[in-house]
Amino acid sequence: MIRRRTAFLYREPYDRGLLAVGDGHRLHYEQSGNPHGRPVVVLHGGPGSGSRPKQRGYFDPERYRVVAFDQRGCGRSTPHGRLEANTTPHLVADIERLRRHLGVDRWLVFGGSWGSTLGLAYAMAHPERVDGLVVWGVFTGTAGEIAWTFGSAGAARLFPLEYERFLEPLPPHQHGEPVRAHYRLMRGADATLRRRALNAWTRWENKISDLVVHEQLLDEQLADRQYVLTHSLFEAHYFAHDCFLEWPLLERASRLGGVPVAIIQGQLDLVCPPASAVALHRAVPNSRLHLIAGAGHSPNAEVVDALVRAVDDVAGRTMVAA
Repeated sequence: MIRRRTAFLYREPYDRGLLAVGDGHRLHYEQSGNPHGRPVVVLHGGPGSGSRPKQRGYFDPERYRVVAFDQRGCGRSTPHGRLEANTTPHLVADIERLRRHLGVDRWLVFGGSWGSTLGLAYAMAHPERVDGLVVWGVFTGTAGEIAWTFGSAGAARLFPLEYERFLEPLPPHQHGEPVRAHYRLMRGADATLRRRALNAWTRWENKISDLVVHEQLLDEQLADRQYVLTHSLFEAHYFAHDCFLEWPLLERASRLGGVPVAIIQGQLDLVCPPASAVALHRAVPNSRLHLIAGAGHSPNAEVVDALVRAVDDVAGRTMVAA
């Protein structure tokens, strides 16, 4: 029997900083693990969720130099909650600016959910700087994917009562365009409606992220107002603008033919449907796809095992190619 891999006990960062990236934005970043190890950059989800310490656990701290950062306007980056100059091209440029700032020549790119979108966009823009790519909970930023998550004909059909709660802040005539309608409320002058829309958005997405989610956990998540603000507002901002993608990611996926790519996907992912992961696998030459039965969007033990193995597999493939 093959022994299941578990997350590593991650170390505290040995380096922290704030990097000015233009337009008044400053990115908070951290480095942990081995300062002389294989560089890897971790791209968090959302957009707007911010980086979390547990995300370091996918990497052997003896082997990897782990770079994590909060994307524009969220987490500990400043100014908090700012939407101006906050688009996908800005975020891609920020990754490249951070790479240069840290003196990294090439690195592994690791991202889940929205982090997979951003990782793909960065790797296609700068393939010469990417040693390998590990993505999970794949989201390619299409209108169909957004409609599945927030429209009435996708995940809503599996959680109809929860979806009604998602729509509650909206006037009935706006139920057909919930993303843009919520976005308008989140940016409106009525503070009560803003809070209701922000909470409804985070509650809905977090409800469908796990196969079983307890009310107490949802209440704890909603109590973190700083997280709810950027998680809900930034997602609505990006999704209302088609993720600010300059071109469809799948159409240019062949550009990654020289980059080792691993794709990890739960077969019961209700936030990012597995069809997107399969489509990406078909589009990227020599990519490796691992569909995990019984897994949803949030990583369970099987997904953690697959991600830890995928990091080492991609790193090994890069070394052999070199």
